[in-house]
Formats: sequence, structure tokens, C-alpha cells
Amino acid sequence: AVDVQAAITQASRMLPQGMPTPPTFTKVNPADQPILYIALTSPTLPLWTLDEYAETRLAQRVSMISGVAQVQVLGAQKYAVHVQMDPNAMASRQIGINEVQTALTNWNVNLPTGAIVGPQRAFTLQASGQLMSAGDYRPVVVAYRGGAPVRLEELGNIIDSVEDDKTASWYYTHHGSSRAIVLAIQRQPGTNTIEVTDGVKHLIPLFKSELPASVNMDILYDRSDTIRESFNDVKFTMVLTLGLVVGVIFLFLRNISATTIPSLALPFSIVGTFAVMYLLNYSLDNLSMMALILSIGFVVDDAIVMLENIVRHIEMGEQPLEASLRGSGEIGFTIVSMTLSLAAVFIPVLFMGGVLGRLFKEFAITICVAILISGVVSVTLTPMLCSRFLRAAHEESRSWFYRVTERFFEGMLHVYDVSLTWVLRYRPVTMAVSAVVLAATLYMFVTIPKGFIPDQDTDQMQVYTEASQGTSYYQMVDYEQRIADLVSKDANVDSLMASVGGTTASNLGGPNYGELVVHLKPRSKRALGVNDIIKELRPKLAGLAGMRSYLLNPPTIQIGGQVTKSLYQFSMQTPDKAELYAQTDKLMKLVEQVPGVDDVASDVAVQTPQVNVTIDRDKAAVMNVNANLIENALYDAYGPRWVSTI
Repeated sequence: AVDVQAAITQASRMLPQGMPTPPTFTKVNPADQPILYIALTSPTLPLWTLDEYAETRLAQRVSMISGVAQVQVLGAQKYAVHVQMDPNAMASRQIGINEVQTALTNWNVNLPTGAIVGPQRAFTLQASGQLMSAGDYRPVVVAYRGGAPVRLEELGNIIDSVEDDKTASWYYTHHGSSRAIVLAIQRQPGTNTIEVTDGVKHLIPLFKSELPASVNMDILYDRSDTIRESFNDVKFTMVLTLGLVVGVIFLFLRNISATTIPSLALPFSIVGTFAVMYLLNYSLDNLSMMALILSIGFVVDDAIVMLENIVRHIEMGEQPLEASLRGSGEIGFTIVSMTLSLAAVFIPVLFMGGVLGRLFKEFAITICVAILISGVVSVTLTPMLCSRFLRAAHEESRSWFYRVTERFFEGMLHVYDVSLTWVLRYRPVTMAVSAVVLAATLYMFVTIPKGFIPDQDTDQMQVYTEASQGTSYYQMVDYEQRIADLVSKDANVDSLMASVGGTTASNLGGPNYGELVVHLKPRSKRALGVNDIIKELRPKLAGLAGMRSYLLNPPTIQIGGQVTKSLYQFSMQTPDKAELYAQTDKLMKLVEQVPGVDDVASDVAVQTPQVNVTIDRDKAAVMNVNANLIENALYDAYGPRWVSTI
């Protein structure tokens, strides 16, 4: 952070002089998807009032929550006064646009004015130099012509407006649509999504109590909802796995005491793993829980092997204590070797490099720790429990369940005996079948589709829209609303946010881009998955003229720091700009021919219409103006000049 701030300070001298605010930086990956969208709407309040609530009361308070990287305001509508000058009115009074700028700067000030200190009282001076609305600016005197004041309202139209009137956001539900101010909350890398969203949602009742009754606050999308559902599914899978493992152990041992002993290895190993995870500052996420689920089978294996050997000694007539000592002594080394060999399988994953290594490091450590702890439990706790709770075989009475299942197991043993005899008799055939299976496995490995991480249905999809370069803001609004209307009518869509200009344009690369964040109905309430919905909507959106639409199922893990409208990116670079543009077109045409590839696009933007102004320097010098004055006058007339602050 210090290096970044130093670089910004060093480059500040090369930045334009008229910048309203200095550059800043935030600790966030710009390509990361926001974890929470909050939409503010109101049927009565003006948008700049709604924006004031969003940016001062909500965004600033939310940004203070631990784990929040930044709060983007989509469709921001900060209040501002716009002065729309009439060139004919200024020319008839011989007033330049630079004189108007100077008058606005001089007549709207907010400076300290000091204090008057007397023998007994002191007074703070407060001058009325600040103008707060369009009505206050209209009577401002710009200049005197013919001994009469020329006021600002005589030179143009002064209106109450917003800083950037070329940005807008809409909030769509099944009840209709309305203009909205949308807060997009991004988390810091490495923080827990559920903790961050819980911290934000904890403040929502407080926000609602502070806002006027006419302001509606809705959560458009909450990333933690699908994470909670996925985590609950993993927890249920873990409990189910535990139950199945214990059930299988009981089915084969047919003894409650013998079943309980290896079953206790499961909670001890998992709790011990939790302790190590806590020391390593790991969290219970999908990867760590998956590691624990996989380790359940490994964990109980060692205990079963130990139990089986001790039971064998008891069936030979030994007392439980003696059988536990002898059995554990015979099999202890075997269990240690089994445990270490299982743990060694995951050591290469632990040292794997790149994105996969960072992704699966926690998974590998978790499963290795669970396996090692289970080995310790199997050579210590399991023999002790066997010596205390197992009974000698002659003291037990066989139940009817034992007798019935014993006949079944004897039948299975007979089938195994027959099949083993056949395999050993026809060894060449067995080897040939093994070779065929091996060849089929290799063939399937080569031909089976491969991917990085499977797509997930998170009840969200995104639609990036792109118009031709040079498309005006007003035409963009028309295109974006037509696309949003079509998407919102889909039966699988719950609500959506559409945005053009402002932050959206900055993130995506230009004012000809727009974005839709679509919140789908819960998976249980819709027939189609998100990828099927995308396939269904793609031809419908392709039929809308003037706009290209890129539908995207947000990836589970975002790799890279570049905001893109596609799942895959290919970057090209060369010092030769012309060659770069030519090769980009060739590559796009080749990629479009690849089967299964849709929505191929490039971020090359070199076709924006442009008006060139050639300065006649001799004539300018005769009129006592220079290039600096001319370019400043052009920016005053056609650019978003910020001449004063309210």
C-alpha cells in the first residue's frame, strides 16, 4: 500500500490541473463480483436526495465494516447545478465562456471569515458566500455591459441536476421498474463472505429506521445465501456419511459395543482436525468440509483393522485386556504405515504451485491432519476401549440378527471362493480383461471433457451489453431498457438491476457498455438451471437490433484482475499497434470457428466517431487568444467542467 501511494504521489504532477478529486486506491480485485447488491428506490423523492442517503448514510457506514473493500454506487446521482450556456446570448453581449466560469468560481465560495473579538464578547463571522441551488445562481452578475449588469440567467439555462447525468440504474421486479441507486459491496481478498454480509445485513434495520418512509431498501442479490445452502448441503452429506459408515460397521460386526469403538474414532479425529484448523486460521468452507467428508472413510479404516485383530484374539479364547495388548502390538506398525502412506498421497497436492496449489492447499492440509490424527486414535484409544468394553466370545449369546446375517455372509464368502477359483484357473483371460480395462481407462481419460472448476448455480447471472462505438447515452438507455424488459419477463427471473454509464462504463471500458445483474428465483422454484436459462435467453437477446448481449454465469472463483464480459480471456501485446489490431481480428475469426464457443468479443475500441478541430494559430494570435484558451473553452462548452463546489 505504501508503494502504491508513493507511485500515485510521484505521478500526480503529470495529471491534469482541473481534476476535482485526487486519485485514490482500494485493496480490492476489480474483477471480483460484489457479494451484496442493495437497491434504493423512492416513488416521491428526487434521485439526488436518494443518492445523498446512499452515499453519506449507507455507503460510508458499510465501508467501515471489517472485510468490506469498497462500496460502488451504481447509477450515482450526486446533486449539482448545471449551467447550460446559450452561445448566441453570450455572443450578443460579447461575453466569453471563460468569464462565466470565473464568475461562478468567484461568486460561490466557502472560506473562513474569522471572528470579531471585543472586550466582553466574541463573534464568529459567517458570510453568505455559498450558493446552494439553481435559484441562487440565476441572479449572479457575470459582467457589466453598457453600465447594466448581465446576469447568469440571461446567458443560458440554470437547472437543478446531478454531477453525471449520463449514468442511470434501474431496479426491475415483477411489479414493475423504477430508477434506483444501487450499492455494490465488494469484500477484501481472504475475508469470509458470510461474516461480511452478516455485518452489512445487521445494519439494514438501523438504516431503514433512519430513512424516510418513502425510501424502499431491497437486497437485490446476496452471495452468502447460496454459500450457506451449499455449506448446509455439505454438512448434511457429512452427517449422512457418518451414519452410513456406522451402519455398515454394525452390519458387519453385529455388535453394539464393537460398533461403538471404531465409531468413536470419527468424532475424535474430526474434533482434533478442527483444533489444528483453528490454529492455522482456517475456516469451515466447502473445500475443508469436502476434505473432512473424504477423510471419514480413511479415519475409520485404521480403527476397524485394529478392532478386527483384537476380536480375532478374543475369539481364540484370550481375555479382552490380553487380546488388546497382543492385537495392538501385532497390527500397530501396519496401521502406522497405512496412515503415513495415505497422508503421503496428498503431500504432492500440498506443494502444488499456481492457482490450483493455492486453492487446494487448505484441502490437502485438512485431510492429512485428519488421517494422521485417526492413526494416533487407532493405536491408542481403540485398543483401550477394546480392553474395557469387548466381551469374550464364550460369554456372548448370538442374536437372531447375527445368525441370519451370518448365513448371508457365508453365502457371500462362497461366491467369492468360487469366483476366485475361476480367476486363478483362467489366468490369461484375467490378464486380458485387466489390460482391456486399463486401455479403456486411458481412452476415457483422454476423451472425457475436462475443465477447471464446474459451473455452479448461484441464483445469479450477468448480462453485459455492448452497443457500437459512438452510441449516445440516450440511445444506450433505450437499448438497455429494452433488454432489461425482455429479461425481467422470463419466468425464472426474480429481480434485476440494469445500469449504464458511470461506474459501469468505467469498469467495462467505455460508455457504450451496460450491465444487468439478474437475480434468479431459488433453484427449487424454477425448472431450469442457470446455464439452461442462458441458452434460452441468448437467441432472444440476439434478436434485438443495435446491441450485443453477453450472458455469463459468474464463475465460482474469479482468476485475474481484469473485468471482462466473458468466462475466458486471451491477452495479446506488441509494440506495433497496427499489427496488434490486425492480429486481434484474425484471432477473433479463428476463435469464432471453435465448436461450443459463443459471444467472442474484443476490447479494442478504435472506431469511436471523432470531430477534429484544427486551430489556425495565426488568426488566434490576431484575436489575442491561444491554444490553451481555445481548448479550455471547448472543454467548458462540451466537457463535464467542474467549476465550483457546493
